[in-house]
Amino acid sequence: MAIIKKSIVKKALFHIFAVSLGLLMVYPLLWTLSSSFKDNSEIFVNSYSLVPNKWAVMENYASGWKGISGIPFSVFLFNSAVVAAAGTFGGIISSMLAAYAFSRIDFAGRKFWFMCAMTTLMIPNQVMIVPQYIILKNLDMINKLQALIIPWFFGNAFFIFLMVQFIRGIPAELDEAATIDGCSKMGVFFRIILPLLTPAIATCAIFSFYWIWQDFFQPLIFMSRPKYFTVSLALNLYIDPNSFSNYGALFAMSFVSLVPVIILFILFQKYLVEGIATSGLKG
Repeated sequence: MAIIKKSIVKKALFHIFAVSLGLLMVYPLLWTLSSSFKDNSEIFVNSYSLVPNKWAVMENYASGWKGISGIPFSVFLFNSAVVAAAGTFGGIISSMLAAYAFSRIDFAGRKFWFMCAMTTLMIPNQVMIVPQYIILKNLDMINKLQALIIPWFFGNAFFIFLMVQFIRGIPAELDEAATIDGCSKMGVFFRIILPLLTPAIATCAIFSFYWIWQDFFQPLIFMSRPKYFTVSLALNLYIDPNSFSNYGALFAMSFVSLVPVIILFILFQKYLVEGIATSGLKG
């Protein structure tokens, strides 16, 4: 009986701890949502309460969606969606081709070039902004959405490493069997490797879409025309230290900007933990 009671107490403490930790992690999101319901005068005065004393839901979301300088917030959402989708697509394609080459094709200096690719993980993105700006300036792409898309098109060292590890877990005998049947290198990739690589591709796509969607630094450097601003940069327009700052609209549109990322995570979260061996080699 004592052992049973002890087990029940442990389970209860564990659940209390898990719920408390979960609430602590979710609280910033709840605070943002709650603040989007409050009047501007109440947001920081009544900041500890998640329940507004004066509701201003319609005012905040309507003024936020109206946008800034005659540009509706839907334009900023569209710009972010185009940049994130195109950048993710290009980055995943180049990363998986590079990963296939590093893991399956024997060429001169393979280990050296793989080490060079992995070394770029230690280089901050801010260091590469200046050369990127010069190149894009010479290509006349500054203040165009292409300037935010093209830098993501040349692979990502983290994605390459992740995919290389996944591909190395695929038996090489499958490649040999496909080659005997007449498949070329690209045929092996598209017929054997690519279908088994789906969980890794989905995982990288989720990370890539999130990183591009929330990126603030590149749009800040490459864009000066508001009509090409992404969501992360547009939200900054709601704060004006020299006049009125519409914090209600800011929090309302901040929550709206989180919705696509949350939906994407919910739809594809299973791929974050799914193993390629068990998912690709089932009978």
